[in-house]
Parts: sequence; C-alpha cells; structure tokens
Amino acid sequence: MVEAEDLPRYRVLTGPDDAEFCRRVSQALDLGYELHGSPAVTFDGERVIVAQALIRPL
Repeated sequence: MVEAEDLPRYRVLTGPDDAEFCRRVSQALDLGYELHGSPAVTFDGERVIVAQALIRPL
C-alpha cells in the first residue's frame, strides 16, 4: 500500500489518449490527487497524446 507521505505533491501523467491513460489518471485521483489545470493534447502523426498535471493537497 502506498502511503500519502511517499507520494510526490506534483506529478504529470502523459501518454496516448486511451483507456489505460484514463485508468492512470483515475488511480491518481483515488490516491488523493486533484487535477491541476486542463490537459494538454497533441498529435504525434499517429495518435493523440495527452498530458495531465495533478497535485496532492497537504
């Protein structure tokens, strides 16, 4: 089990815009993180890539 004090306060998740990326963001939210700003989205010529910043409140 991950302890809250072992987690960074700020993190950015990146990856293809797919179900796995959504699961990773959902897991971070379950651990107490909150979304920080809007996601950034780009296209790498083959697929959509997303970046989402998250913060863990004190």
